[in-house]
Amino acid sequence: MQKDISSFVSSCVDFIRGIEVKSKAEDLKYSIIVPPANYSPWLSDEIFLASYAALKNNTLVDIYRCFELWRLVEQCGNLDGDILEVGVWKGGTGCLMALKAKMIGSPARVYLADTFSGVVKAGEKDPGYRGGEHADTSVEIVMKAKESLGLDNVHFLVGMFPEDSAEPVKDARFSICHIDVDVYESASDVLDWVWPRIVPGGAVIFDDYGCVATGGVTRLVNERYSMPGGLTIHNLNGHAVMVKTA
Repeated sequence: MQKDISSFVSSCVDFIRGIEVKSKAEDLKYSIIVPPANYSPWLSDEIFLASYAALKNNTLVDIYRCFELWRLVEQCGNLDGDILEVGVWKGGTGCLMALKAKMIGSPARVYLADTFSGVVKAGEKDPGYRGGEHADTSVEIVMKAKESLGLDNVHFLVGMFPEDSAEPVKDARFSICHIDVDVYESASDVLDWVWPRIVPGGAVIFDDYGCVATGGVTRLVNERYSMPGGLTIHNLNGHAVMVKTA
């Protein structure tokens, strides 16, 4: 019986994996992805689970990507450099990274950059966006989340990044940059600005890589996949991670 059930489940998975997902970008191909691995280390990390539960209403990022950010903060904790997030919404992932940095005793400052007025710089490479999406937030909402967790390592950069709000951190160096801006031009501008400031061993994480609605981000990462001094990893959870190797 068990063998029959396993065979049935396997055939269903094979069928689902063959289903193509349509998008407006003909050169970007999508399908339903069902990874074979089941290991779920976040389920045994009680501190992470409690932290995620406290912040899950402040983020649109799922538990898989949140856990990866949590782990990356720890892995990059021995590097000199601050943490930058561009595209904050209600502060869930930014505060989660700040909380982990504080827990491991990292001196890193966590900079949260956003217009707090919705997506900016949407263009023809972003068929899923017109601009102004995700405007249902404010500095006050993020401040409330920050204060509820007792975080003293969070700093705000309000305005379009980098052109309007990067001046206070122009001489900073970063171990992590989380780019969650949803559209091509904005992600490109952030990457161009931050990459020279990423320390060796540090990482730039692109949220929504590979998602149908954010094809512009996928296109950008594909264009920069072989950046000099970098190693790019496509994680099937919806992240692309660029590691600075030199």
